[in-house]
Amino acid sequence: MKAMILAAGLGKRLRPLTDIRPKALMPVNNRPVIARNIDYLKIHGVNSMVVNAHHHYRQIVDYLEGGRPFGVDIEVRVEPEILGTGGGLRNCSDLLEREAFILINSDIMTDIGLEKVLEYHKKTGSRATLILHDREPFNQIRVDEQHRIIDIARQNDRGRLAFTGIHIIEPDIFSYIPGPGYSDIIDCYRKMIDSGITVNAYVSRAHYWRDIGNPKSYMSANREILAMENRSSSVGQDSHIAPSASIKEWAVIGEKAYVEEDVEIRRSVLWDNVRVRRNVKITDSIVTGIKEVENNLNNEIH
Repeated sequence: MKAMILAAGLGKRLRPLTDIRPKALMPVNNRPVIARNIDYLKIHGVNSMVVNAHHHYRQIVDYLEGGRPFGVDIEVRVEPEILGTGGGLRNCSDLLEREAFILINSDIMTDIGLEKVLEYHKKTGSRATLILHDREPFNQIRVDEQHRIIDIARQNDRGRLAFTGIHIIEPDIFSYIPGPGYSDIIDCYRKMIDSGITVNAYVSRAHYWRDIGNPKSYMSANREILAMENRSSSVGQDSHIAPSASIKEWAVIGEKAYVEEDVEIRRSVLWDNVRVRRNVKITDSIVTGIKEVENNLNNEIH
């Protein structure tokens, strides 16, 4: 089975982090979120993927290396001008036109089991199945008793469900995506629904799901993954932590970091190559490693 990972977005809500690297390469517990999505797709039988890229695209191309580090085939389709979720999908139609495929946002992490979703999608014969859940404040989609999507609002409302960012799509979807140029796949679904074309929902419950769309959610993702692994901290390879340094509550420290004496780190994420000078206290922060961290914490991001 094939899948597409949407990774071309600008990541505006994550700025200034995305000024440094694309959202797909945000490290969560020292592993880029796109790597976690690739692992997730592999577990569900995906052996061929396409990733669209625009913002900091060279970083994505270099990291994925055609899929060699992951044992799958991955093609990166670079967009010189950003095409949106619909246009980006249409731009990869030649790679996805033979059978049903999975479409997933690059900025989410989840353990939703796809086996039952794929079975449901096949049984209903829908052109697209969106995985939904109850997730305030993102509940914008209304479904009927047969789990057919009847409306996608532009804001949260009662009696609706949220989109997880995962779709199962039939290749004839491409005939409904306008082009060329920019388009939004959700707008495409709205037009299909208005025309009487069935777009189904699969409602998932009791699962883990987290997006990293803003700094607060990004911090929560790191904390939650640590908790799931029954750990309070994670330290990358080739990092030096002075014996007198301390980690309070939880922290993630990247590779080749250097933490000097009497440093205190609390509820924070430090990226690779960060150097923290002695006696510094870091709390509720994301430190990117652009510069050395001194008492003024110039590269601290709250």
